[in-house]
Order: sequence, then structure tokens, then C-alpha cells
Amino acid sequence: MAERVYGFDGVSPSKGKAGRKRYAMVVDLRRCTGCNACTSSCKTSFDVPLGDWRIWVAEAEFGEFPNTRRSVLPRLCNQCDEPSCVRSCPTKATFKHPDGFVLQRYNRCIGCRTCMVACPYNARHLLPEYRREKNNPRNVADKCDFCVVRVTRGLAPICVASCTGGAMVFGDINDPKSEVARLLRESKTFNLRVELGTAPQVYYIGLNESIADPEFAFHNRSAQLHERYNTFKRNSELGGEMAGDIIDTDMGFWGLMRHIVRNFSSFFAQAPHKFFRGLY
Repeated sequence: MAERVYGFDGVSPSKGKAGRKRYAMVVDLRRCTGCNACTSSCKTSFDVPLGDWRIWVAEAEFGEFPNTRRSVLPRLCNQCDEPSCVRSCPTKATFKHPDGFVLQRYNRCIGCRTCMVACPYNARHLLPEYRREKNNPRNVADKCDFCVVRVTRGLAPICVASCTGGAMVFGDINDPKSEVARLLRESKTFNLRVELGTAPQVYYIGLNESIADPEFAFHNRSAQLHERYNTFKRNSELGGEMAGDIIDTDMGFWGLMRHIVRNFSSFFAQAPHKFFRGLY
């Protein structure tokens, strides 16, 4: 039987190439405490707007008192070998780096949100007009980039450096002596949504398949988590146009139509400025 090939050609830009780095991450969920240190350090380091995240921790609770248990799942951009966001971007603002990073060219992004819709991991967000630093990008798509600036300087990504339980391991899987390569060889690992053919490069040890399912995770959040999230959404004025007014529940048909109209209005209002300032 012929082997199924996904994406453009099914070949990673750096897979098995001597002298070429291929970065990936392994998250050992047996050691993750759900402390959200990774989320806090990332938001602080990259001025991530309130209501948006480059990395976040999904939570789900199972069983009934007193026999209950809690599962956590750090979520971030999976730096896919065959990224759907790259294929869908009309201006080539997002691209796959040969070393494994999926990166963003802010000056090319027109804020059309196509990549946000195409990403099966919900890992992208739109940066708002207001930013803490005036030179930071605005009105463009953004996401986790494996802290490419830190990595090229020999430092670990900020989430890895801040992980209190040592659950996050980052490195070059082309290097057989690296810790991340050893974990992939010796441990049973899982990826998220592999059936879509994106070839994600974030691997999990001890993954609970229930919390990995987006629909299950949505419908099985505790009432406390659900209300805490919605309280922020209802009251925050800093969540950004793509987040601050979206309530975490089923919005129904007309609610969906209102959000579609609002987002299209915002896009067309900003598009002339972006086109005339030059994309390249």
C-alpha cells in the first residue's frame, strides 16, 4: 500500500539532514503541575495582550467528589512540519524556517485572520491597536515562535526556562545526544490532532486523550473555571478586539453572525492603511 503523504511533499525542511538543526519540544505531563508559570513568563516577555496567549494551560476535571482528578495540558503553537497556516497565508507573512520554527513577517501581514482560522490548534491571535511599547507590532497576527531570538543566542525558550516542574524539554531532535531526542526514543509520546497531517513538533508524555479533544475540553471545564474566564471577558477592556468580548459558551447562530460581521468590519477598516503603508 502506498504511504500517505500530507501537505506539500510530506518532507520536513531539516529532517535527517546532517548539520541542520530541527527544533522540537517534549512536554512531560507527569511533571506538569498546572502552575501557569510558562503562561505568565511568556505574557510578560512578549507583551501578550490580556485575553490572548502564546501558551496557555488547558484544564479538565474528571469524576465526582470525593473520587476526582484533574488533568492539565500546556498548549502552544505546534511548529508543524506541514503547517496549515503557511499554506493559507495570502501574503506569505508566515513561513516555515528550515530549523523547524514557524515564523511571522509582521510587515507582510494584512490582518486577514486566515491563518487564525486555518490553525487547528487555536494557537494564533490578533494583536490589538494598543500595545505597551509603541514599537511593538499591532493589528497583525501573532503566535508562539519557540522564542527564536533566545534560541539563536543559546538560551532556552522562556516557557522552558520558567517551568517549575521541569516538564518542558526543548532541543534539536537531529542531535541524538540531546535530551529531547532521548525522550522521543525512550518514551511513548503523543501529538495533537495528527489526523490532520500537519506533523506537529510538540510532543506530550502521559497525554490524557480526553483533554486533548477540543470539544471534550470545552464542555468539561469546571463551573468555576468557566465563570472565571467569562468574568474576565465581560469586564476587560484590554482583551483585544478578537478576545475581549467573546464569551466562552455556545453563542448560537445569531451570535456567530454578529461576531463575523464585527470581525469583517474591523478588517476592512484597517486594510487600506496596511495596503498603502506597503507590505514588503
